[in-house]
Amino acid sequence: MKIVIAGAGAVGTHLAQMLSKENLDIVLIDEQEERLAKLNNDLDIMTLVCAPTSIKGLQQAGIESANLFIAVTPHESENLLCCILAKQLGAKRTVARIDNYEYLSEENKKLFENAGISSLIYPEYLAGQELAASVGYSWIRQLWEFDGDLVLLSVKMHAINPLDKQQKTNAKNLLIGKTLKEIGSDGHQFHVVAIKRRDETIIPSGDEKILSRDLVFFMTTRDQINNIRHLTGKDNYPQVKHVMIIGGGKLAVRTDGAIPDNYSVKIIEKDAARCEELGRITKNRTMILNGDGYDLDLLQDEGYNHIEAFAALTNNDEKNILACVAARRNGICNTYAQVENLAFLDMVEALDVGTVINKKMLAASHIYQMLLKADVNNVKMLTVADADVAEFIVKEGSKATKKPIMNLGIPNDVNIGGMIRDGRGELVSGKTQLQAGDRVVVFCGSLALKKIEKFFS
Repeated sequence: MKIVIAGAGAVGTHLAQMLSKENLDIVLIDEQEERLAKLNNDLDIMTLVCAPTSIKGLQQAGIESANLFIAVTPHESENLLCCILAKQLGAKRTVARIDNYEYLSEENKKLFENAGISSLIYPEYLAGQELAASVGYSWIRQLWEFDGDLVLLSVKMHAINPLDKQQKTNAKNLLIGKTLKEIGSDGHQFHVVAIKRRDETIIPSGDEKILSRDLVFFMTTRDQINNIRHLTGKDNYPQVKHVMIIGGGKLAVRTDGAIPDNYSVKIIEKDAARCEELGRITKNRTMILNGDGYDLDLLQDEGYNHIEAFAALTNNDEKNILACVAARRNGICNTYAQVENLAFLDMVEALDVGTVINKKMLAASHIYQMLLKADVNNVKMLTVADADVAEFIVKEGSKATKKPIMNLGIPNDVNIGGMIRDGRGELVSGKTQLQAGDRVVVFCGSLALKKIEKFFS
């Protein structure tokens, strides 16, 4: 498969590095030679210095034989134009990065398809949706919802609640020290599909124990969320009513738009002109404050000690990390940090920063889905775990329908956590026999999805 990527910025470079591991034919083009020069020499990709909208340049990149063309330059109009050109020159499918929410509407989808653009990707929108989905749960790191009330959630394990400084409660994590086999024998309606322990991601067997400070990924149904909350000793975490966001960029706007109206939201932005604009484009219930979001006096004046969720979404990774560390030490349970530097990800987990938002990985998840031959609804590359989650649709006559799951020969670094059948979410066991039309949620090691798509297609 041949893939041409236009734009060697943060997203384009990350995609090139990720896809080069798949033994694909990758061409990365950018008009700034110094951007391409920064790439590691050991990356097995071709680079080309040219404008993404140059017809001659696209032809030199071999666009006529490209299975996929991805435009992720910083300029929306440039991305749209070069996708149109790439399609006319022979690219089979095209993806354009955009920053206009209007373009994502269903009524506009056909317009872009007719122009030769197969898919649009808006990283800030994806990140805002993901942040808003879990913001209401102060004890959950991240929550992903599937149809049929099937959910995947991650929870940090603590022997003693670190936010209960006075130890006024007797909340106890009932899972720590137990093996998954022991937990399963208790009849709980959930699966532990992965464990992030320090810098290692474990796809666990039944003999694996849950330890303090593990980040544990549970697959369950919505009606079991409160049971997991109790078992992990999180009963005394407060209900989220107030959300404070530092930074008034696109991500803050998209997050505000996705957070339900019954929450109180404050956005603190340093630039006065941007504050005026935010007042026009955010929800009526949102309060816009002009000031430095790292000014502790300002934060305290604006109710810092009484909020339940805090998001640092500025363009400064280091300040976002420190702001969330400070917020957690101040007793705020639910914290989110925008961190774009992938080198920081293991560190932020060690610092117990909270939930990490990385737009590059969200964009990569969306594009990686297009590389799979099987019918896939969703792909998520987990920010702090070296793992992926995908929702496969089981095809008629596929290998997955021939035998029970335990006899399919699925690799050890893969877990099938649950499925949606006839619109209803349910967990699976080794004895489960999959059927055509089932939508199966698969958890596996990073970039292992292509190894298992053959079971479902």
